[in-house]
Amino acid sequence: MLIFTSFRGTRSQEGQEKEGFNQMASRLQLPSDDSVDLVVTHSNIKSFSAQVRFSLQTTVESAKEKLWRKCGTSVDLMRLEVYDDAGSKVCDLNDNLRPLGFYSPQNGYRLHIIDLDPSSVSSGGWLDDTSLVEKYKISEEAYNKLDRNFRKFKEKMISQNPPSGESKLPDSYMEDLCANIKVGDRCEVEPGGKRGVVKFVGQAEALGPGFWVGIQYDEPLGKHDGI
Repeated sequence: MLIFTSFRGTRSQEGQEKEGFNQMASRLQLPSDDSVDLVVTHSNIKSFSAQVRFSLQTTVESAKEKLWRKCGTSVDLMRLEVYDDAGSKVCDLNDNLRPLGFYSPQNGYRLHIIDLDPSSVSSGGWLDDTSLVEKYKISEEAYNKLDRNFRKFKEKMISQNPPSGESKLPDSYMEDLCANIKVGDRCEVEPGGKRGVVKFVGQAEALGPGFWVGIQYDEPLGKHDGI
C-alpha cells in the first residue's frame, strides 16, 4: 500500500507539470493580431474619410474589393497609395497579388484611393459641392401651365377648406426680429434646445404671411431630416 500511494503521488506530480507545460505552449502559440486600422481617403471625394480595418494577410486586390463597396470606384480602375501619419508617401500598392502586410502599413496610416476612371460618377467634384450639379429649372409660365402642381393643389384645398375667422397676420409680421438674424448664424431653437445654422431669412409665400427663418439642425431632426 505504501509503495502504491507513493507511485500515484509521483504520477500526479508529473501530470501537473505536463499540464502546466501544455498551458505555456498554448499561450506561446496564440496568434498575434494581424490586422491594421487605416484611414481611407478618395481622390475625387474630398469629404470622404473612413477608418477601415484590414487583415495584413488579405491581398491588395481583396482590399480593393472591400473599398469598392464603400466608395464605388471600380477595382480595375483603382490605384492605392499609402501615407504615414506625418503625411509622407510610403509606397504604391501596385501588386494586386501581394498581401497587404508586404507593404508594412501601420495603425493610423492613410490609404488613399486614386480613381482612374475618367467617366467616374465621383469625378468633377459635384459630390462635394452641390452647386456644381446642374439644376432643373422651370419658368413661372411653364409651371402655371402644368395640369397638376402644388400651387393649384393648395388653392384647391383652401377653396374647399376656407380658414376660420377673419384674422390675418400682416406681411411684415416678425420683420423687426428677423432683421437681426443673418444666414449662417448659429442658433438654438426652443422648445427642445435644438441647435443649428440659419439657412434662410425672409418671406415665404407658400408658408404664410410674415417673415420666416429656416434652420438646418446639427442632428437629423425636423420634417426633412434636419434640412
